[in-house]
Amino acid sequence: MKIEVARDRCRGAGQCALNAPELFDQSDDDGTVVLLNSQPPTELQDSARVAAALCPNAVIRLVEDDS
Repeated sequence: MKIEVARDRCRGAGQCALNAPELFDQSDDDGTVVLLNSQPPTELQDSARVAAALCPNAVIRLVEDDS
């Protein structure tokens, strides 16, 4: 899995950082998403899916592996 974010569309709701703090944080400057790990290990991939599903602006895109 690979995580991509469209930071320019983020409104700083913080659902990603709340649900997957190992993968996402919020900028101290404007509260927008900060991606901490674009290639999460298997044990954090469900957290990434939850964070993406809960993002109100759908700025988190998950690219699943084909293997």
